Amino acid sequence: MEMSHNLKSFITDLQNKRELHACTISLKNNTVSFIHSQIGLLFPHFAEKIENKSVPQEIDSIKDQLIKLITSLNGSTKINAEHVSQHYIEKLPEIHNKLWLDAKAIYEGDPAAESIDEVILAYPGFMAILIYRLAHELYKLRVPIIPRIMSEHAHQITGVDIHPGAVIGSPFFIDHGTGIVIGETTVIGNNVKMYQGVTLGALSVKKELSQVKRHPTIEDDVIIYAQSVILGGNTVIGKNSVIGGNSWIVQSIPPDSVVNNKNEVRIKTNKEFEEPINFII
Repeated sequence: MEMSHNLKSFITDLQNKRELHACTISLKNNTVSFIHSQIGLLFPHFAEKIENKSVPQEIDSIKDQLIKLITSLNGSTKINAEHVSQHYIEKLPEIHNKLWLDAKAIYEGDPAAESIDEVILAYPGFMAILIYRLAHELYKLRVPIIPRIMSEHAHQITGVDIHPGAVIGSPFFIDHGTGIVIGETTVIGNNVKMYQGVTLGALSVKKELSQVKRHPTIEDDVIIYAQSVILGGNTVIGKNSVIGGNSWIVQSIPPDSVVNNKNEVRIKTNKEFEEPINFII
């Protein structure tokens, strides 16, 4: 086949990219399988069938999956796959305990929940938290790419976008969940409850700020209602505060505060327009 110079250059470029970026296995598909294996281990509610594997055998299988995933990064990381995988497996009991506390908090805090089993099987907020806690442990171990694939899988199936770098205490309660965004450097304390559409984001998205705390801190026992937006790395929502729906916050709020939009009915006049939204603390 006769090829133009542009086509030859294109083919060469593709070949070079394949050598530099290709993984030895389908990284995305196998990461999703890795997630499902862990969910089946930690919560037998999701097991399609009970196999003859013992729990130690399942744990060994999960460790092997992780070793293969890290190895498949094809030089993208210099971490020791065996060492990291063993360290990760040792963290599973702690992750499991936190997740049961999360499920219990959702059950106890939602009048519509009839059982913890229902929460585990049917609540997208719990599934988002589950996958986040697994991905976060890999993020702490400096495993590249894989934690982000995990978090994006959770985003696709639940509508909740939690960056694996966020630090989230336990228990954590996401109600409804759809549209929640939690940024990389967010810090969330214990016993925090969050409703749909909440954004914990950054005031600036400049690339040079990638190593700076860009997202807010939410202290213990805070409730954040639907569609609230809280921005900035220096913004702290004090302990035991309540953030009303549709709030826009870019400065710190002291502990025990209540923030809500001022609701009022006004007759339309020709007077100068007044800002209709004010925070009341």
